[in-house]
Amino acid sequence: MKLQVCDDIEELSLYAAGWMIEYINDVLSKRDRFTIALSGGNTPKKLFKLLSVPAYSKQIDWKSLHVFWGDERVVPFSDDRNNAKMAFDELLSKVDVPADQIHIMQTSIDPQDAAEKYEQVLHDYFDKQLYTFDLVMLGLGDNAHTLSLFPNHDDIIFEKNKWVKAFRLEEQDISRITLTAPVVNGAGRVAYLISGADKAVAMKNVISGKHDPSLYPAQVIQPLNGELYWLTDKAAASGIQHVTR
Repeated sequence: MKLQVCDDIEELSLYAAGWMIEYINDVLSKRDRFTIALSGGNTPKKLFKLLSVPAYSKQIDWKSLHVFWGDERVVPFSDDRNNAKMAFDELLSKVDVPADQIHIMQTSIDPQDAAEKYEQVLHDYFDKQLYTFDLVMLGLGDNAHTLSLFPNHDDIIFEKNKWVKAFRLEEQDISRITLTAPVVNGAGRVAYLISGADKAVAMKNVISGKHDPSLYPAQVIQPLNGELYWLTDKAAASGIQHVTR
């Protein structure tokens, strides 16, 4: 695990943008594509906006990117709760990623069918590859969930075979589609992007608390052969002992 602590969300977004650009360009110097799974939530918005600015966007060969999502709420694309809509609004509509290289989780069909179709796309991309995604971007909820891996949903958290699952999250009265631990843990890099004091307890529990993924689902994300990064601001990292920048 590698930890980078920034002063605030503005510095965090600047750092993450530079970090991503360097990694993308390094991968593309060796291969002809870069695969990334994006996260939803509020923290990535500043990063996405930054990456859309010419000073940053011109440093990326967007035509070589293949874009996926870590999870999705089953709401229409026009709904502001839709993770893909946020990414399009803030970034993808402003850069030149070919449309057939952007893979949205479909929310206009049965969620189980959408999960099966998405899993097939992933197998088409990644079977027989050294890694799955080059980069998976993750967030962290104040209840220690990541992706749509929520506390006490053990059938989703501890899934061993399927790469994508759909389920009804009754406590939020909404269906969700999510990547699971096996496909994420096969990535070359996994990076949490976290800001805010409301995430401090969850971050502390995931990193240094007792190992109990049923209670702290983010603990199940442990790349097998890849690298795990925590990119965070001081407020979110305040519960971690001996934090240094």
